[in-house]
Amino acid sequence: MKYYAVILAGGVGKRMGNVGKPKQYLQLGSKPIIAHTVEKFAIHPGFERVLVLTPAEWVENTKDMLRKSVGESDHVVVTAGGEQRNDTVMAAIDWIEQNDGIDEETVIVTHDAVRPFISERIIEDNIAAMKDYDACDTVVPSADTIVVSNDGDEITTIPDRKTMFRGQTPQSFKALKLRELYNSLSQKDKEWLPDACSIFTMRDIPVKLVAGEEENIKVTYPADLRMAQALIAE
Repeated sequence: MKYYAVILAGGVGKRMGNVGKPKQYLQLGSKPIIAHTVEKFAIHPGFERVLVLTPAEWVENTKDMLRKSVGESDHVVVTAGGEQRNDTVMAAIDWIEQNDGIDEETVIVTHDAVRPFISERIIEDNIAAMKDYDACDTVVPSADTIVVSNDGDEITTIPDRKTMFRGQTPQSFKALKLRELYNSLSQKDKEWLPDACSIFTMRDIPVKLVAGEEENIKVTYPADLRMAQALIAE
């Protein structure tokens, strides 16, 4: 099997507030958030390449930034993503097919650029899960009770917390299977999808759960950045 790390860095970070740049380029300790994330995958020996997909206007800037943090290497490739998250994932698959070739054993391990604290154990467990599954998702048990409301005004139901998990990344997939399923969806279904794992659950294809970690935080809001700075300081 061939494994590719796919770092999803296409977001603009509106929820971070008026910070002047996408959140993945904000400084975390001595370097940008995205540099911390890419390094975790670049040093792992299990990947053919590490693909970093960014907004088109940030491609050259990102190349320069990563040269300084991970060095000059053909192993790390920066290219433009799509308008939406799933478009970006499809762009990664297309890049692999056009540049390295692709087959049914090609696996992509997709990860948010703004989750810089991913551990080697989580990466290893994603790789291991893909030996027996077409897809896997990294999750942590929900510590909070989940309340469902259909109208946003009154409680509709309260599910058993034991069955509730919070999704993180990586999410890993057999690349050709993912593209096949995605292309079979209607435009309406594509617009609804919250993430790529939903494509498999819609078709009743098993998605393996991989244990995440509370430290594997996503830097979305200013409070998350403050927490990330504290973790770096430790």
